[in-house]
Amino acid sequence: MKPLATVKTQPEPVAADLFAKCRQYTTARDVMAMGIYPYFRVISSAPGTVVTVDGQELLMIGSNNYLGLTNHPKVVEAAVEAARRYGSGCTGSRFLNGTLDLHVQLEERLARFMKRPAALVFSTGFQTNLGTISCLVGRSDTIFADRSNHASIVDGCRLAFGRTVKYAHNDMADLARVLETAGNGGGRLIVVDGVFSMEGDIVNLPEIVRLARLHGARVMVDDAHSIGVLGAHGAGTAEHFGLIDDTDITMGTFSKSFASLGGFIAGEEDVLHYIKHSSRELIFSASMPPASVAACLAALDIIENEPERRARLWEITHRMHREFKALGFDIGVTETPIIPILIGEDIQAFQFWRELTERGIFANPIVSPAVPKGQALIRTSYTATHTDAQLDFVLDTFAKVGKKLGVIA
Repeated sequence: MKPLATVKTQPEPVAADLFAKCRQYTTARDVMAMGIYPYFRVISSAPGTVVTVDGQELLMIGSNNYLGLTNHPKVVEAAVEAARRYGSGCTGSRFLNGTLDLHVQLEERLARFMKRPAALVFSTGFQTNLGTISCLVGRSDTIFADRSNHASIVDGCRLAFGRTVKYAHNDMADLARVLETAGNGGGRLIVVDGVFSMEGDIVNLPEIVRLARLHGARVMVDDAHSIGVLGAHGAGTAEHFGLIDDTDITMGTFSKSFASLGGFIAGEEDVLHYIKHSSRELIFSASMPPASVAACLAALDIIENEPERRARLWEITHRMHREFKALGFDIGVTETPIIPILIGEDIQAFQFWRELTERGIFANPIVSPAVPKGQALIRTSYTATHTDAQLDFVLDTFAKVGKKLGVIA
């Protein structure tokens, strides 16, 4: 036996510092140092068509307040009255002590509005996709997802135990290809945005429904940017195409046309009953606070009874499509109130944003990795309450900035 003094021992491995990546991250600070950092801006006013940022009034074309209901007196008063009656929160999940009569009333109203047997309300829109997709898709199942789907769909697919197969954006030939080659084991779910939040285009739902029938798949449509906007009554993409009964699950959010916070799904009662008792995101999250639910109910009243708001939104949309193109801007394939102004490189988009801000416009620069490199854009979106004078100002300002920075001739 060797003496203990001569025994060689391996040095203990040194653990990597978990926070090293945080200290090495300099991208945002580099942009801050250049004076063109556009994120986490502090707004000190109500979210209307004009907002106050650092004491400056800016014309807002960077929100999703499509019907202009965030300041509607009926919506605000409904939220205030609910807070007075029910308090500020529910202190628990829907599953246990957090279901109010307001939640049930909203679900019943949404089911009728969406022309579906049932609806189920979640606390946020992001959570709605996580909780629905991960709950339904098991180990032997397959998801077919558009490559431009929202991050909440992407993360819902990651949480699901099944396999995810992606297809090229709104490319029905590519969807047909992956459906044919993915194998036939287990259930199949095609999940897709109704209106894509960056591009502004509408999903080819008729062809998706046809392919789903052909290949035995179910269809789930994320209508976050469609509810209140598309369809004869504002019920979204399926109503727009006359395919309500052919769309298995429709998801919607309350943070856009409904001027509140939360999300929902609408579909078959048995499917929603299963999700209601199986979705971790629903069961283990505090439920929507009373004020938010009441605001949704008031917004739904307005959506149903004031179709002129939606008509005005589309009047604005068609005008801005036409006039941006006439100025020489590339607005891509948009068909909706989401109008991207394609710029090019990330830094150029930040510079464009700064020029807009200095001239009194609040818009959002979208850069990689949210869009492919070299395809940075300014995302604009419009509200039914924008005036013609405000739209004139937007177009005049974009023309000046576009020419100054060489985006248009």
